[in-house]
Amino acid sequence: MRTRPPHLRARRSTLLAAATAALATVTVLAVPQPAGAAESSPVGFGAGTTGGGSTPAVTVSSLDAFRSAVAGNAAKVVRVNGLISLSGQVDVGSHTTVLGVGSSSGFTGGGLRLKEVSNVVVRNLNISKPRKPSDGITVQGSTRVWIDHNSFSADRDHDKDYYDGLLDITHASDNVTVSWNTFKDHFKGSLVGHSDSNAGEDTGHLKVTYHHNRFSNVFSRIPSLRFGTGHVYNNYVEGADTACHSRMGAQMLVENNVFRSTKIAVTTSRSSDVDGYANLRGNDLGGAATEVSRVGSFTSPPYGYTAEPASSVVASVTSGAGAGRL
Repeated sequence: MRTRPPHLRARRSTLLAAATAALATVTVLAVPQPAGAAESSPVGFGAGTTGGGSTPAVTVSSLDAFRSAVAGNAAKVVRVNGLISLSGQVDVGSHTTVLGVGSSSGFTGGGLRLKEVSNVVVRNLNISKPRKPSDGITVQGSTRVWIDHNSFSADRDHDKDYYDGLLDITHASDNVTVSWNTFKDHFKGSLVGHSDSNAGEDTGHLKVTYHHNRFSNVFSRIPSLRFGTGHVYNNYVEGADTACHSRMGAQMLVENNVFRSTKIAVTTSRSSDVDGYANLRGNDLGGAATEVSRVGSFTSPPYGYTAEPASSVVASVTSGAGAGRL
């Protein structure tokens, strides 16, 4: 039997390894997670976020225990068992997974703050009535974040400033996926980019994906995006005044969403001195108006995903979104 010279055997091994890696990459993109199934990892700009990974979980049921468990940047998985009352926000460290136990665990009265951290996963929590100045979740100056299968809510019995945002992403945060959450009974849903005057910090950042979320009786900011790049697909919006809002030069792709009882589905021309950009495709507007003053250049996200048709979104999101659906 003929024996190949060592340098040819080495070259062949290198080529086989490269081909195997390339095939693995193609397979990941070609076999997407089925619609309605709970993903084991995020799709979208937040892809690659792992949180605490396979670190053994710690279960907590009190505020003090939770605050201690999520501090620091070592890898950790923290399970929240029960509903914990907050006044203000609790800071969550890098490389952390926060996971609610069952369908009714979480926080009320305040929320979580992810400030200047990286690689954080928040799943299966109920987060309600975050009193101003606390958001339900604040993502500030942070990267690689996955917010998934949570239930956010407040009420609309008070004025619009009584509670703060349910989920706000600010100060040049990047690579965030917001998926399969419910947002209910609130004025200011989800703000991305906190100020028209923050271009110096935010430009080139604030890359976010919102998919398969349900917004019910939320007045506006579904989401509101300044400066950044947003992919908004397969969401179900009902009872909004103004839903998707692109401003201050932001680029937004709004794809295969469903809008019901909504006045303005997409706008690029409100509330800021500089308009945003938007591309719309495949949406079921349900009679909602659109105000697109500038069509954008963001038409192809830099990641693999499958947008299901708008005709199946209501069934998928209604059955799959929110805490207790993992």
